[in-house]
Amino acid sequence: MPESVYKVIELVGTSTESWEKAATAAVNMASKTLKDLRVAEVEKLDMHIEDGKIKAYRAKVKLSFKYHDKD
Repeated sequence: MPESVYKVIELVGTSTESWEKAATAAVNMASKTLKDLRVAEVEKLDMHIEDGKIKAYRAKVKLSFKYHDKD
């Protein structure tokens, strides 16, 4: 198996409905510009609250993607 190199980035996805949809939003956005996404790891979940009510669910996601040679 040839050696591989991966880059890891962090994104924060948001949703007014759920943490799952917040994480999905982050992955969907990354997949529009990055090739070969490999692993998504939810690192932190939190909520944005206003006037005692949940306004948004937030998911901090670490995403890895594979570097490719330019050959």
